[in-house]
Amino acid sequence: MNSRSDLVRAAIWAAELADNEIERASRGISEKTFAKGGYVCHRGDRLDYWTGVVSGLVKISAISRDGKAMTFAGVGPGGWFGEGSVLKDEPRKYDLVAIRDTRLAMLNKATFFWLCENSAAFNRFLVRQLNERLGQFIATTEYDRILDPKARVARNLSWFFNPVLYPDMRDHIEITQDELALLAGVSRQVVNRSLRALEEEGLLRVEHGRINVFDVERLANYGA
Repeated sequence: MNSRSDLVRAAIWAAELADNEIERASRGISEKTFAKGGYVCHRGDRLDYWTGVVSGLVKISAISRDGKAMTFAGVGPGGWFGEGSVLKDEPRKYDLVAIRDTRLAMLNKATFFWLCENSAAFNRFLVRQLNERLGQFIATTEYDRILDPKARVARNLSWFFNPVLYPDMRDHIEITQDELALLAGVSRQVVNRSLRALEEEGLLRVEHGRINVFDVERLANYGA
């Protein structure tokens, strides 16, 4: 388990923080583990922490009133989420599920608001993050409405290469076809067929538990 200071310094939002801000953040951060399939929280629960994935993979999803499952985003290592609910001091409007064994860094609400009130660098990060996440959620609505399954797989995969949300991501992701199926809301068989087709088009290469991506832009706009 990392020290509190290590957890903060490894976070993407801490890169431009002053030493006193890092020290204050270190006092308000903790770490928690969740087994595969475990709920971080249910829709309607209060979770008074801003959370980041240290290792593992988290699905942000909900069930609509007509019973349809909707996946809003997948969050992998280095990604932080939930700032909107913390800022508005409201229960979560979605389920958070660990789709593999996952370690989360959890910044408590008091420390989060202290950084909001005292750190210009932290606020710059939040503005960028909120803007990117809003765009991602709007795009997700489009995916469900108009895209065929292969395009949904392509675009869900492209999420993990967003340079603002995942600045440390390079040219590959450690993810299984089962996990990608859960995120895209399709069967594993559909993911398998889609990845083979995308591989034939030269956009990626599939390995065991890993996908190497050659053209993120084409994946992000696939089916447009």
